[in-house]
Amino acid sequence: MRIRSWYVLAFLGILFFIGMAQECLADVAIEQVVKDKDGRPSKVLIYYSEDRFRSDRPEVGMTTIIDFKGDRMMMIDHRSKNYVDVPFARWEKEVAERLKKSAPRTKTKPRKITVQKTGETQVINGFQTEKILVYGNGELIEENWTTRDVEMKEVEKVMEKVAKGFSKDFKLEMMEGREIYEKLKPHGYPILVKDHSRTYGLGGLEVLEVKKLEKKELGDDVFLPPADYNKIIPEPYKK
Repeated sequence: MRIRSWYVLAFLGILFFIGMAQECLADVAIEQVVKDKDGRPSKVLIYYSEDRFRSDRPEVGMTTIIDFKGDRMMMIDHRSKNYVDVPFARWEKEVAERLKKSAPRTKTKPRKITVQKTGETQVINGFQTEKILVYGNGELIEENWTTRDVEMKEVEKVMEKVAKGFSKDFKLEMMEGREIYEKLKPHGYPILVKDHSRTYGLGGLEVLEVKKLEKKELGDDVFLPPADYNKIIPEPYKK
């Protein structure tokens, strides 16, 4: 799913925000809605604060928190009031290995990524946006409505902290997504993204829409599980 550049951004994908100097970082809260190819919506809430990242999926009662400085990843199940707390570096290495094993054995050449301004504009959720098309080897793969209403420098500073937390191996899995981001970056921040790469010809598109984006002070409790939840240690991590 090409939209992983922004939805896995809801979980892992903040790998595109690179090259910004940072000192005092603003906390950022983003409310998104993701629609699958059948049009079923689900809400995603994302929070960034220096070396910490949180993603909430209210519909399924799940939260993921990553503390890069503390090398922790917590996966919280609000329905059972249980959470898993594991070293992030070890988890990431295991996921990277699984991705390599599940990838096709035949090597494919990287696609040539190009972007095209259309001149079309629209106000989406209060943001003034412009339609930008993304092509891979000449085939349309994404439609992005980007805005300059967002103060990008502050948002990028926070997201860069998250991007640096991922290992080199994991970043390679997201190489094309990062290239797309770099080429979209001069046009602004994507408020609406429509994925054409996997759903082409299937009668639907996967869509990500930013409903709200704001800088706000986030307390430490945002990046911790509730005190009355039970901690579970998976068997492989007990050693």
